[in-house]
Amino acid sequence: MKINIKATNIELTPAIKAYIEEKIGSLKKFIRVRDPDSTQAWVEVGMTTRHHHSGNIFRAEIQFRLPRFDKGIRTESNQSDLYAAIDVARDRMKRELLKIKGRKMSLVKRGARAIKNLIPFLHE
Repeated sequence: MKINIKATNIELTPAIKAYIEEKIGSLKKFIRVRDPDSTQAWVEVGMTTRHHHSGNIFRAEIQFRLPRFDKGIRTESNQSDLYAAIDVARDRMKRELLKIKGRKMSLVKRGARAIKNLIPFLHE
């Protein structure tokens, strides 16, 4: 999986980059594709503005583009800590990927069930 990282209004340090690659790379196990290199993730981290009264607000946005999937999947999080924003966005993305996987599995099971119901009619 290829991970593209963009930083807005903050400096992208090697520690932040390694943290993002570790967290987003762990989502690879929820994606079942034949060619893992065809899956791309775009991650954007940054501060929304520099002049909040309540302190800094950090934003993390994750977008996935999966092969043979019509649209991309996108999650976003705003938190007071950059690492917390990344974690929350990752958890939301995991939930979305599991939802898609569940839909695909239910479709396969429905098809198998329909075929199984037709088999007794073929033996008569």
